[in-house]
Amino acid sequence: MANKSAMNELNVSRCWWCEGDPLYIDYHDTQWGVPIADDQSLFEKVCLEGFQAGLSWLTILKKRDHFRRVFSDFDIQKVAKFTPKRVEKLLQDRGIVRHRGKIESTINNARQAIRVVEQHGSLGIFFWRFEPRSSPVVRAKQQVVAQTAESTALSRELKRMGWSFVGPTTCYALMQATGMVNDHLRDCHAWQRIEDLRRDFHRPGVQ
Repeated sequence: MANKSAMNELNVSRCWWCEGDPLYIDYHDTQWGVPIADDQSLFEKVCLEGFQAGLSWLTILKKRDHFRRVFSDFDIQKVAKFTPKRVEKLLQDRGIVRHRGKIESTINNARQAIRVVEQHGSLGIFFWRFEPRSSPVVRAKQQVVAQTAESTALSRELKRMGWSFVGPTTCYALMQATGMVNDHLRDCHAWQRIEDLRRDFHRPGVQ
């Protein structure tokens, strides 16, 4: 309930990018930066970040529920079995981003994700290997970066394994969204909450 209360406070400090839209504010306050490690959630994040390329995240956020419905809640095994006929049907669906390359990429990436799970045990184990040693302390909009050495390394490895729409910027957005880094502004009300969650989070694959 603390987050809902914070949302209702007019003077609460937040990151600049969520201003002006209640849906964006709720996402910022309750989801962005919260550490996650389960395969289905990570796969969804990778796919949606890929769809977001060239667009605003708010555009994707407004379509997210429909994305989930037509992509079988991003169940990796189910998406991997999507057929060319399914692709054509998705291209007619105005509730998503109708981009053939991104739709086909999602199906391809599901198939690659299955291989990652077979090789590494889970997507969580694989992705969290690229967590930076520390998060930057961001005090102003101008200090926010679009990619890092770690996101570049993750992108390079994913591409080597056959994934697509996973450039360094997309990979860094994934890291920000899933708590691998805490990129909330230092004076944002959510910064400390994310720090606490990251501190207590059990990294997958770590004994």
